[in-house]
Amino acid sequence: MAVDPIRVVRVDGSPAAVKDLAAALADVLDGGPAVLPISADRPGCTPRLSPKPGTLVIETSGSTGVAKQVALSADALRASVAATHARLGGPGRWLLALPAHHIAGTQVIVRALLAGGFPTVLDLRRGFRPPEFATAADEMTADAGPYYTSLVPTQLHRVLVAGSAPLAALRRFDAVLVGGAATPPALLAQARDAGIRAITTYGMSETAGGCVYDGVPLDGVRVRLDEPDGRIRLAGPMLADGYLGDRELTATSFVGGWFGTSDLGRWDQGAEDMAGRRLQVLGRADDVIIIGGEKVHPAAVERVLITQPGVSAACVVGLDDPEWGQLVAAAVVPTDSAGPEPDELASAVRSALGVPSVPRLIRTVAELPWRGIGKPDRKTVAELLRLASGLTYS
Repeated sequence: MAVDPIRVVRVDGSPAAVKDLAAALADVLDGGPAVLPISADRPGCTPRLSPKPGTLVIETSGSTGVAKQVALSADALRASVAATHARLGGPGRWLLALPAHHIAGTQVIVRALLAGGFPTVLDLRRGFRPPEFATAADEMTADAGPYYTSLVPTQLHRVLVAGSAPLAALRRFDAVLVGGAATPPALLAQARDAGIRAITTYGMSETAGGCVYDGVPLDGVRVRLDEPDGRIRLAGPMLADGYLGDRELTATSFVGGWFGTSDLGRWDQGAEDMAGRRLQVLGRADDVIIIGGEKVHPAAVERVLITQPGVSAACVVGLDDPEWGQLVAAAVVPTDSAGPEPDELASAVRSALGVPSVPRLIRTVAELPWRGIGKPDRKTVAELLRLASGLTYS
């Protein structure tokens, strides 16, 4: 019987679906048929090319408007897992609490397989629920550790709010990787103060997931910031082979062993030598807002907003403005019905970042729209703010 060139595995958040995907991933690691995991509610998905055996194909969330199919070799997966376990202190038991069709979730499965086991799986068919997370963690920690899991910032926030058993369960993990989106500094500090061993991660499907932990590249990973804007480039053995069916994009994105991200970054100023510096990710280059020639980084404004009383989340975007080119607009999620005072939020941003960064439009929303895994949908936020403001453009 002929072997299909690629196996498409639909995952619905159930342990049974994860078991099927784990079997397919084990085959990939042994050089078997390629696998493409997709969400069960995806209407259809066709690989753009037949990849070679021993390949994991991850479909991105399409932040630029067009989804890409990233081809990762078994060698890249193994390199990523080895570097992760080396940084954490050795292989251990993993709890899967993320969607398995995203690279962060898939890598939890791969890490568990290469550690000689199978991950404990949180059933996500009803979404992430802290009490159920606690139950899964209790099941997992009945055996010998170390214990690891991976969360997005929203999940971490929900565990902290829940407290009690979910918080106690998360404290038992030897490391909690937090990624998928920028982690608010206040949330990170709250988690660590609560006894959670949280580690922020930076990476993407093209790097087999996180490759910079707490601002420090994993072993074998190189980081370069291009002039003049600080565009982040990454290199290392965990890089993808490229994009299926898109030679042109592959050729422009993967150059000389380096992957060019869409993110801007800078090195912190706290270290005297290169070895001690930490990478700070400022946000996507195409999210930068230009106000009368001044560059405003939305992520920097968001960091200020979410540290203010009465704000639990924020998303900052640029809207067209006939006088200044763009204006800064913010959607904020209040912590209670009273909500924050816009003037106080604007004053906080002015004090921290200067006048160009001050949002001229601030609206409270019940919740932010999300795209992919833990990322705010900036396009939808921009449209909501534009409609709410009554702004029209000719």
